[in-house]
Amino acid sequence: MKLPLGPRRWLVREITQLLTATLPHYEHRVANDLTRLRRHARKGDVILIDGDQRVSLVIKYLTQSSWSHVAVYVGDEPMRGAPERRAELEAAFGDEADSLIVEALMEGVVLSPLSKYLHNNIRVCRPYSLRGEDRDRVIAELLARVGHRYDLKNIVDLARYFFPVSFIPRRFRNRALTIGSGEPTSVICSSMIAEAFQNVGFPILPKVELLDGTPAPRRRWSRLFGPTSSRVSRFFKQIPTLVTPRDFDLSPYFEIIKFNVIEETKFDYRKIRWATEVGPTATTDDPRPAGALRR
Repeated sequence: MKLPLGPRRWLVREITQLLTATLPHYEHRVANDLTRLRRHARKGDVILIDGDQRVSLVIKYLTQSSWSHVAVYVGDEPMRGAPERRAELEAAFGDEADSLIVEALMEGVVLSPLSKYLHNNIRVCRPYSLRGEDRDRVIAELLARVGHRYDLKNIVDLARYFFPVSFIPRRFRNRALTIGSGEPTSVICSSMIAEAFQNVGFPILPKVELLDGTPAPRRRWSRLFGPTSSRVSRFFKQIPTLVTPRDFDLSPYFEIIKFNVIEETKFDYRKIRWATEVGPTATTDDPRPAGALRR
């Protein structure tokens, strides 16, 4: 039985408010520096987010991951692609109109400033050796989806799992991400992003099948110029609705960008001033915070 439009809108609104409510406690593990983030972020970078909403707990539990959300950095591409929207974008985002991300939220696909998740735990993943023309195609596809909405069923499916985990039989927890066509995960933004990357042939976490297990005899010239691979692999694309934020983290085809510390400082663990005790009351002889780097 299909609900009339009015009750359906009310149901969507109520479920969305329930799932997007902010958690009372959130542990921000590493302070993020916006200046460094803007300096090191490149267009096409995937940004993983440890969310601070109720729905974040559901997604992290179902995917067994620290990451509940994912976005793509598009920089100033929205203005470059539509110069007539410059005034609109600058009015909406101010100085950050040239540093935007595209993300899929429960209310739809939107543009947001890069600073939006500055107070969350985040990770920047860069697609390795992605060609410029393919990066542009990925970004163009994502920007074309801005304004798209989710179906009611996707939101309701996700809400079904917002219960104490002990109430959900284990067999249903394991199937939560693979029911039917995978619709329960289509609300997880990684589906849209995975499809955009796979459309240009860039892998996320594909299944790989080795076709030839017998090494071919090496030629004499190969000894001079180094080893060559003789094994043929066949890659199988993932179903986009089954891709989760964790897959970008585990993928060997994405680099992890350490923009907070390692990218700009000569990190030397031997110069760390460790506290003499464990816990929030720990003290050191150094006036700087415990764990700070000495330069």
